Amino acid sequence: MSADLAATAPAEMAHDHAHDHAHDHAHDHDHDHDHGHADHGHHAVVENNFMGQPNIKLAMWAFLGSECMFFGSLIGTYFFYHGKALVEPMPDKVFSIGITSISTFLLLMSSLTMALGVDSMKQKKRDMARNYLFLTALLGAAFVGFQVYEFSHFVHLGLKLSTSLFGSTFYVMTGFHGGHVTVGVIWLTILAVLIDKGKLNPVKLPINVEVAGLYWHFVDIVWIVIFTFVYLLEFIQ
Repeated sequence: MSADLAATAPAEMAHDHAHDHAHDHAHDHDHDHDHGHADHGHHAVVENNFMGQPNIKLAMWAFLGSECMFFGSLIGTYFFYHGKALVEPMPDKVFSIGITSISTFLLLMSSLTMALGVDSMKQKKRDMARNYLFLTALLGAAFVGFQVYEFSHFVHLGLKLSTSLFGSTFYVMTGFHGGHVTVGVIWLTILAVLIDKGKLNPVKLPINVEVAGLYWHFVDIVWIVIFTFVYLLEFIQ
C-alpha cells in the first residue's frame, strides 16, 4: 500500500501543478485583456479627425472662422458710416484714450497669462494652470468693468445707442465684443474651478484648456483691431 501511495503521489502533484499553472495563465491572460481595454479607453478619450487634430479643436477653429466674418461685418459697418453722423457728440468728443489704453493693457496681459496657463497644463502643472486661468479671468473681468464705466461715461455725455449712426454702430460693435469677453471670463472661471476640484478627465484637460485659449486669444486680437482702427486712428486724424 505504501508503494501505491508513493506511486500516486507524484501523479497527483503533477496534476495539481498543471491545474495551477493553467489557472495562473488564464488569470494573467484575463488581466492583460482587461489592461488592454483600459489602455484602449485611455487613449480613445480624445478623438482626432482625419487631419490628426482633436475634433473639439477643429470645431473651435471653424467657430472662430465664422466669428471673424461676424466681427468683420461689424467693424466694416462702423467704418462705412464713419463721419456720416450728423448729431453730436462725435467720437473725438467722447473717447478717452487714457482709460481705453489701460483696459487694453489689461486684456493684452490676460493673453499672456492664458498662454502660460496652456503651457502649464501641457507640462501637467495643474495647480499653476488653474492659477493662471483664474488670473486671466480676473483681468478679463477688469476689462469688462472698464468698458461698462466707459459706456456709462459716454451716455452721460449724450451718446446713446439711438443718438446717431456713430452711437449705434459703435455700441453694437464694442458691446458684442464685451459680451464675448464676458463669456470667456465665465468659461475660464468654470474651467479653473473644475480643475481645482478634479472634476475633469485628466486626458481631456490639456485640450480643453488649449481650446479655451484659442477663444481667448481671438477675443484679444479682435480688440487690438478695434482699439487700433477705432480709437487710435480717431486721435491720429
